[in-house]
Amino acid sequence: MSAPGLIVAAPRSSSGKTTVALGLMRALTHRGLRVRAAKCGPDYIDPAFHQAATGRPSFNLDSFAMAPPLLDALARATTADADIVIAEGSMGLFDGVRARALSAEVDTGSAQQSAAKQGARVRSDCNAIGTDPSESRTGANADIAARYGWPVVLVVDVSGAAQSAAAVALGCRLYDPRVTIAGVILNKVASARHRRLVEAGMERAGLPVLGALMRDAQLVLPERHLGLVQAGETADLEARLDRLADLAGAGIDLDAVLAAAGGGVSGSGGSLPVPPGQRIAVARDAAFSFLYPHLEAGWREAGAELIPFSPLADEPPPDACDVCWLPGGYPELHAGRLAQASRFLNGLRGFARTRPVHGECGGYMVLGRTLEDAEGVTHAMAGLLPVETSYRRRKLHLGYRVARLCGAGLLGLRGTRLIGHEFHYASELSPAAPEPDALAQVTDAEGTDLGFAGHRIGTVSGSFFHLVATDQA
Repeated sequence: MSAPGLIVAAPRSSSGKTTVALGLMRALTHRGLRVRAAKCGPDYIDPAFHQAATGRPSFNLDSFAMAPPLLDALARATTADADIVIAEGSMGLFDGVRARALSAEVDTGSAQQSAAKQGARVRSDCNAIGTDPSESRTGANADIAARYGWPVVLVVDVSGAAQSAAAVALGCRLYDPRVTIAGVILNKVASARHRRLVEAGMERAGLPVLGALMRDAQLVLPERHLGLVQAGETADLEARLDRLADLAGAGIDLDAVLAAAGGGVSGSGGSLPVPPGQRIAVARDAAFSFLYPHLEAGWREAGAELIPFSPLADEPPPDACDVCWLPGGYPELHAGRLAQASRFLNGLRGFARTRPVHGECGGYMVLGRTLEDAEGVTHAMAGLLPVETSYRRRKLHLGYRVARLCGAGLLGLRGTRLIGHEFHYASELSPAAPEPDALAQVTDAEGTDLGFAGHRIGTVSGSFFHLVATDQA
């Protein structure tokens, strides 16, 4: 039977969704409930915090990057063994992309075709996806709420506002008739008087107040340039989660939250991603940690064995494996150690002589020739791809990527369409690969041609985008 669910969302980013969601997850887990978490959208850091809070894996649910069969399969896996599902939103409740580009057909077979002509073909072939609201593929939290009937608990940052906060919350309730706002949780309340004023506005708007958290700098989790410091690196994480649970128990009506949960996942069909090999060597440490949980789950469900190794501990990929995967992470913070990890680098080069190796984002940087750190020091990397990157020359790269493979490799056959997400500040100093050596032809979420991305040299491939799914639309 499918467990009921809730989405903890907000009108905008930095409203306190993660604080509230983790507090609820931990507090309800302390009650003895089987709590399962999920993350709406492509964020790859928050799910690790969810798992720490609940003791159970947390999957991403992304209506843009995941076709409905995969989305439903993950939602069913999340709800099957749970008493309640708490999904944390990303950005604002209705923030997504114009649902285009997934039907784009990119001709990667003609090296003579000009970039302008190719880009025009991509744009002309990009059509909106799905007229059925339940099939909406914008990536917004609201898509997930509508698809599974999960009511929304709206977290409202009331700092600098009183009754006006109710107008914002009321706008969220009225904006999309597919979505039910179960109530609001007030965050960053300054005083008892401030709370009374905000609650008066919410009463006038007809919105139940499910709880309130006072302004408290100690509630903020530590951050770095890609968001929160990873769960595994957060000092005293268990104590922090327990404190959030105590504050949620004291400031939020947990019984009302439980009563508000609803919806469910029906139907059958759909499968998780297939593995790239039978025994997969996966780099895993503070420099390599961004691998989507649903990929790992799908690989294991298909019978693959994932064998972790630590480049920072100077461990080479295990020789018994038939594939090596270098996830994203923070190699720019550990470039000196990685450059000195001779057993790792030599083992990686030896592995690549006979077996496939793929790197995404941070892993891609390490597969390259050099990596310049924040201080301007250039470190030699594996040299398996003709790539030079710099974290000193920072520029934000953020957004979905729709890619069609230029040739056969670890990620699929030539022409396979992939959906991924890119989020990094590092710059690629070396020129883009020409079509024969590029990994894929890429557009953004709205079909804008971004040219060729990544590299594919022999058994080695990589790019800056994180794979979310092989598109099934």
